[in-house]
Amino acid sequence: MINRIFLIVLDSFGIGEMPDSAVYGDEGSNTLHSCFLQAGFAVPNMAKLGLYNIDGVSFGKKENAPLGAYGRMAEKSKGKDTTTGHWEIAGLVSESAFPTYPEGFPDEIIKEFENRTGRKVLCNKPYSGTRVIADYGKEHIETGSLIVYTSADSVFQIAAHEDVVPTEKLYEYCRIAREILCGKHAVGRVIARPFEGKYPDFKRTARRHDFSLVPPEATLLDELSENGLDVIPIGKIYDIFAGKGLIKAIPTESNKHGMELTEKALEKNFKGLCFTNLVDFDMLYGHRNDAAGYAKALTDFDLWLGSFMKEMKEGDLLMITADHGCDPLTASTDHSREYTPLLIYGSGVRSINLGTRKSFADIGKTIAHIFGIESHISGESFKNEITEK
Repeated sequence: MINRIFLIVLDSFGIGEMPDSAVYGDEGSNTLHSCFLQAGFAVPNMAKLGLYNIDGVSFGKKENAPLGAYGRMAEKSKGKDTTTGHWEIAGLVSESAFPTYPEGFPDEIIKEFENRTGRKVLCNKPYSGTRVIADYGKEHIETGSLIVYTSADSVFQIAAHEDVVPTEKLYEYCRIAREILCGKHAVGRVIARPFEGKYPDFKRTARRHDFSLVPPEATLLDELSENGLDVIPIGKIYDIFAGKGLIKAIPTESNKHGMELTEKALEKNFKGLCFTNLVDFDMLYGHRNDAAGYAKALTDFDLWLGSFMKEMKEGDLLMITADHGCDPLTASTDHSREYTPLLIYGSGVRSINLGTRKSFADIGKTIAHIFGIESHISGESFKNEITEK
């Protein structure tokens, strides 16, 4: 009997373009392949689980007998952002994409935000998160104006120096923006981006905070909680679901910290789901087109994975997947519309190719099925395919 499931999302770890990638400007994207090309890249533990055996992966050495089940996940939702991807993993398919602002936010949004915060706005256009503080940080410190920017994703980001705007005040401004951004302007996330340092050596701090939309329907997290099961949200999970179906947030400062907290969850006596997001792959490497850094981060994760698998107990199940791609070798610094991997390991898990799944939601549906929940979320369960009969 499976008592605990550890679901780890390697944020942005795509494995190749989806058929509709051209609609999103992402033809040719393959995050895994871009990392595979880097010197020193080594993921032997994920390879043993079947990473290179997944349909569509035409490089790397395939395992004769992978240690678990493996497959390729297609995104059914419209979009390629963090919120959409995680919601779909948890069984909520988004039929419409969240709004994006390639020309910046309209005047009525910015004016209302300025009026309610009492501060002017700088930038208001798509920008790299590190470049925006380099280009506008000095003016922000001199004037107290807030740096507002977006990206190809549905985000309203507010950057402020911690000496100018204390972090809690920045969070207050984000809550104001979240109230303003509703209806047709309901972006997926409002993000606080605090930074520190002296010009020109600014750097972002670990006190980022996401203010997401509340999921409009029940997700796997609601169903687990309503059935008396535990849900341990590590990393951005609490923020992505706006706390819906969750009790408390467990934020992380880095991939390393997230892995440490996930390992500590192994020591806890719980029944249910430990849901972890490791965001450094996306935030530090994918968005910065740092292929070598991305490859190193995956290598580090895989090394940790080997020890984690050894510590797993009878009744534990591990699932590894992603929420979208972010190919570090394409010209774009934004997310890419890619298939994502699914690697499953644990006692009683069959070595089987699950093929290409029609939706990320199959993961949530399967988890609900494993725990005996009569689930109403989207997706098709593959429980009977992966478990010994």
